[in-house]
Amino acid sequence: MTNDPEHTAEERTVVVVGAGVAGLRTALGLHDRGVDVLVLEAAPRVGGRVLTETTALGSHVDLGGQWIGAGHHRFTALAAEHGAQVHPMETPRLPRLVDGPRTVGLASPTFLLAGAALAAWEGLVRLGGPHLGHDVLVGDLLRRVPGRARRLLRVLFEIASTADPERLTLRDFAATVRTMEGLTTAMTTRGGAQDSLVVDGAGTLAVRMAERLGDRVRTERPVLAIHRDDTGATVHTATGTVRCRHVVVTVPPPVAAAIEHRPPLPAERSRAERGMYMGSVYKALAVYERPFWRERGHAEMIAIDDPGVGVFDTSPPSAGGPGHLCLLVGGTDARTLDDLSPADRRDALLGRLAHHLGEGVRAPASWHEKSWHLDEYVGGGYLAFPDPAAGGLPFPLGHAPAGTVHWAGTETAGEHAGYIEGALESGERAAAEVLAALA
Repeated sequence: MTNDPEHTAEERTVVVVGAGVAGLRTALGLHDRGVDVLVLEAAPRVGGRVLTETTALGSHVDLGGQWIGAGHHRFTALAAEHGAQVHPMETPRLPRLVDGPRTVGLASPTFLLAGAALAAWEGLVRLGGPHLGHDVLVGDLLRRVPGRARRLLRVLFEIASTADPERLTLRDFAATVRTMEGLTTAMTTRGGAQDSLVVDGAGTLAVRMAERLGDRVRTERPVLAIHRDDTGATVHTATGTVRCRHVVVTVPPPVAAAIEHRPPLPAERSRAERGMYMGSVYKALAVYERPFWRERGHAEMIAIDDPGVGVFDTSPPSAGGPGHLCLLVGGTDARTLDDLSPADRRDALLGRLAHHLGEGVRAPASWHEKSWHLDEYVGGGYLAFPDPAAGGLPFPLGHAPAGTVHWAGTETAGEHAGYIEGALESGERAAAEVLAALA
């Protein structure tokens, strides 16, 4: 990977826009078949929606996408390909439900009402079809649920999806959840979407993918415009132009909307880029010398007081430590943390857990956090959602090429959209598409 030299003009066979997992998988699929490919990334790093940091104790934590879920065979293969160790999550049969210092029992009205509503929602999702009105919002469904069960459902929805309930229709919700293999799978740890972890971090796999491409990956190279013609395309950046036969755009649709296209994009793609918004999510990792909370039970819980937070034990598989606690805050709740200082966020979130996990939780050896909706290069996570104001969009997004411009990204995945697995699927498909066009 390199930022130099600056280019005023050059020629390549294929340009890939974006060095996230989808872009890197696309580029490697082409490079391994002998295609001259160049990856242009606006950010100063690779990885897109995955990001790994090294802790004060020398372990690794993922601030972005991290979980290998059930059926994520591409992600599993990617980890094996790079010799990465994978381990199952430390998880109970069911997470603990807490409301402030109080633990909510499984036989409580809150739990029973929420469970009944989730079962009904799962039925609606599986039923699907055009009869699911595009004018019914998830927020409308929530308002029909009484008491604290409504709050529990909202927190679960925002953590699992990162969407705003008042800004997602029931039809679009059903479509996104179906690509995740159902609502129950999306919210389940063992055997579900949060089944396993990469010890060195999912973000390290993106770095290793980029290393295989070497200087074919250029960071800090935002693409400003793509001009298509009968024989290829000219990609314009702040430092020059690249002439190529094909372009693959892999960044999230709302981010891609900043790229100027000549001639204009087909109406369906243009509507998708301008009619979607990124979910909001805050993620933090607290790191300790050892997972001391296991002495009094498991750490996995859903806290439904403000802000709602999901807590997961993501410690690496070593009996002696360190201990990792992963905290997720999604949707509208995530944005309530934006005006706090890092220290205030840490104290507010960890202080709430002390009653349940012990006073030691207040003093981590290392603290890592990221508000993805404030990231200028990504715009949010885990994926982009159709905005009801856009009047309805298909999901997953269509990916028919616009002449010599192709599309990838987890939003275009036929299954596991919103996950690393979906990004990998889209990259494989885009690479095959371009190879066929070059043949």
